[in-house]
Amino acid sequence: MKALTDLLSTDYGLMSLLVIGFTIFMSIWFGRFFKRHMDEDEARARQADQSAKL
Repeated sequence: MKALTDLLSTDYGLMSLLVIGFTIFMSIWFGRFFKRHMDEDEARARQADQSAKL
């Protein structure tokens, strides 16, 4: 219980929560960012492949 109290009531506890939240947010953001760009690259490669076959 002391750890939870320290986490929610001290400056270093709140900063820890902020860093944990920011890290989780950035991991989700980077995952979506990379996935979106990989999908775009795949679509461009398929389009180029279809153009080359014609």
